[in-house]
This record gives sequence, C-alpha cells and structure tokens, in this order.
Amino acid sequence: MATDFLGRIVRDDLPNPANSPELFEGILTRRVFAFLIDCVIMGILVTIVTLVAGVLGIFTFGLAWLSIPIIIPVTFIAYYAVTLGSSSRATLGMRAMDIVLTPTREVRLDGWMAMIHVVLFWISTTILTPFIVLIGLFTNRRQLLHDMIAGTLMVRRSPMVRHWRAYAHSGEPA
Repeated sequence: MATDFLGRIVRDDLPNPANSPELFEGILTRRVFAFLIDCVIMGILVTIVTLVAGVLGIFTFGLAWLSIPIIIPVTFIAYYAVTLGSSSRATLGMRAMDIVLTPTREVRLDGWMAMIHVVLFWISTTILTPFIVLIGLFTNRRQLLHDMIAGTLMVRRSPMVRHWRAYAHSGEPA
C-alpha cells in the first residue's frame, strides 16, 4: 500500500499512465466537453426548477420565490451527487465522453464523496479558472486540483473496464 501526500492510503491497483496510456488519452479534452454537456443539462434542470418555483410563488403569494437562490445550488449539487454517486460514477456528460470518476484511496465513491468532489470543483474553478485545466497538464494521471484533494481520478471508461478485468484476473496492477 502506498500513501498520498497527506498520509492516506492510496490504492495499489490504480492504473499507471506509462503502462496504460489509453486510459488517459485526451482525458482533459473529454472532461471539458463533458462539462459543457453537463452545463446544458443543468441549465435545463435549473430552468425547470425555477419555473416550478415561479408558478408556486404565484400560489404562495411570493414565498416560493424566496427558495430560488437556494434551489439553484441544490440542483447543481444534487445532479452531481446522483450521477457521480451512482454505480456508473459518471454524469450524463461524462458518459457521453466515455469517462468515469474513480476513487484513488481505499474509500467507496458514494453520493457524499461525489458532493465533496463537486463542491471542491466549483470552489477551485471559481478561484483558478482557467488555470484549473493547466494543473492537469503537469500531473502524470491528468488529475486536477480538486481530484487530488478529493482523492479521485478521471479515466476513460471503455479502456478502464479492460484494465480492471485484467487486474482482477492477474492480481497485479496494470
């Protein structure tokens, strides 16, 4: 078992970019396009939720309108928690771009970890934009800052399935 820079246990079966470059091919570009797809989907969701709150505001004499500033961030976090926290470990945009989120530590990727990941993503994006993608150019697994803090790794799904199957059969990291 290895440890990360904070002394936490890092999984031994993580793919190595030198041995499995197909897992990391174009990962940053795929992440950008997945993000754009997710922005469109979230825009549609936020529009629907805001319209519902707007209509409810008419019937509640404006009280439902007070929930709109809260509804929007909750919609974003819920979208990521439900999609990233599911067994597919990918948002709809990530699925379209054939990428998946994988934990790098000995923890399960669930809805809470997905929520932490997305909150760290939005904080780092707010502070570091557009430098958030540049960080990925200098890490061997193309991880961004929020990936390293949250203990996650983004890889291509189809080659990853082959990697995990090969690891399961051999017992050796690929």
